[in-house]
Amino acid sequence: MNNTHLFILAFLFVLMQPKDVFSQTYARNGMVVSSSEIASQVGIDILKKGGNAIDASIATAFALAVTHPSAGNIGGGGFLVFMDSAGVTTTIDFREKAPLNATTDMFLNDAGDVSTGTNLYGNKSTINHIGAKSIGVPGTVAGLYLAHQKFGSLPWADLVQPSIEIAKNGFPLNWGLYRAAIFFDDNSPVLFLRNYFRKDNGEITQFGEIWKQPALANTLKEIRDHGRDGFYKGRIAKEIIKFMEEHGGIITMVDLEQYIAVERKPIKGTYKDYEIYSMPPPSSGGVALIEMMNVMELANLDTIEFNSTAYVHLVAEAMRRAFADRAEYLGDSDFNPDMPLDKLTSKSFAKERFNHIDMTKASVSDSSKFGQLYDGTNTTHFSVMDKAGNAVSLTYTLEHSYGSGMGSSQLGFIFNNEMGDFNPQPNMTNNSGQIGTSANLLQPGKRMLSSMTPTIVAKDGKPYLVIGSPGGRTIINTVFQTVLNVLAYDMYIDQAIEAMKIHHQWLPDIIYYEKMLLSPDTRKALEAMGHTLVDRDELGELMGIQVDRENNVLIGASDSSNPNGAAIGY
Repeated sequence: MNNTHLFILAFLFVLMQPKDVFSQTYARNGMVVSSSEIASQVGIDILKKGGNAIDASIATAFALAVTHPSAGNIGGGGFLVFMDSAGVTTTIDFREKAPLNATTDMFLNDAGDVSTGTNLYGNKSTINHIGAKSIGVPGTVAGLYLAHQKFGSLPWADLVQPSIEIAKNGFPLNWGLYRAAIFFDDNSPVLFLRNYFRKDNGEITQFGEIWKQPALANTLKEIRDHGRDGFYKGRIAKEIIKFMEEHGGIITMVDLEQYIAVERKPIKGTYKDYEIYSMPPPSSGGVALIEMMNVMELANLDTIEFNSTAYVHLVAEAMRRAFADRAEYLGDSDFNPDMPLDKLTSKSFAKERFNHIDMTKASVSDSSKFGQLYDGTNTTHFSVMDKAGNAVSLTYTLEHSYGSGMGSSQLGFIFNNEMGDFNPQPNMTNNSGQIGTSANLLQPGKRMLSSMTPTIVAKDGKPYLVIGSPGGRTIINTVFQTVLNVLAYDMYIDQAIEAMKIHHQWLPDIIYYEKMLLSPDTRKALEAMGHTLVDRDELGELMGIQVDRENNVLIGASDSSNPNGAAIGY
């Protein structure tokens, strides 16, 4: 028996183990799954006080802004999908916007090319991700406040207060945050980050020591006491504008005052007897997810073994096509009212895409036709369900890990660098992945295209699966494969999250795969078909909830790739 056979037997052994081999939590009255155990517990405490899923989501989001600063935020933006216990679904778009003073060519040099500079990690990067001009108008506070106004039940102040207590009193600095503190102290050109984890005496907070954030606590108090206006008007807004003026940013008081979060109709699709709900543009996640699920529905998956050569090839080809369509067509719907969303999510369009897949060889990605922009990799997602059966899937981000790395010492939070998610150079699409299609070109007041894919799947008209992930451009594909694993391969949520993932984004023409989870023989067979493969330690950081209606239980699972994440229920 060779090594490949041993690998396959070991993998099948893992998949066939009882569910509790993987990390999951069972509960009947509510569940919160997030990237921070502290934040998950905050959400559960709100549910225990009689709050609903929206209340718990708001409290969890604010807590993540304290405990998970690389992505949890009040200086960024994101998306929320809400399904009530009767299956009625809506979404809230609180994606950041380009400031009104932005221009299409603001990141180009005299030669008409995208300028470069040194990012917060001390590395060379395109200028649209660097400095105060990379900051989009934040949307998180407005989005959470809109969700509360429409669907919340507990007082707003009760939902913000837990995060104030955590910021004021502190919490033990975990290993990941400590490593970030040491790295930024040694490498980052951004002064705010070099000081971010320091104590009053100027020393860096050590691993396990209590890390306090008094400035952030004071900012959160303003939000607690004044709601949306506590961020977009008054003292906080004035300090934001002062920061922009001192550091060359272009956000003005008008940008803050005029920012609104928007309730939007979800993107809806079906897979067999299931209904899938996800985010519409300016998120591309829902459209691409539905397109890929429609393609997979046409395949006879009963004859395609999970993780086999045929499986990886088919999934990669579905991804290739969805991401090419994403780049050609999608952007902010307020600026692109004629996007063919019905076409892209239709069964007939999927059949056209499926019929052009050759199961014996890889297709070729052509940069002269379409492309795919790059999103930053640091985002965070959490999933919530309450006792009544209401569900929330929420993903929000700062763009890169720790965003722009910039912030005011008076405010205590980090600003995003989301302006880098616009197509920076008109008509410039190349094989390395730069995109120049018009739908996502930078315009004043426009929301940049996103890959965030918060998703809820319904079964018999009620919430069945709540899922999402960080991961920038990989988000769409990790969510897609997890949903496929549950619906097509009958995996439980914990198994579906931990199973092997791949990523293909059309350009560059590469299959990224989680190493140690793909057999050597399968890799060789895929290469013989014309695929290029590159390994990754992991893809995504999924946080999900599955409903077992037969046993009246919620199953929560937090991706093992994040040691600080937790599924907590009661």
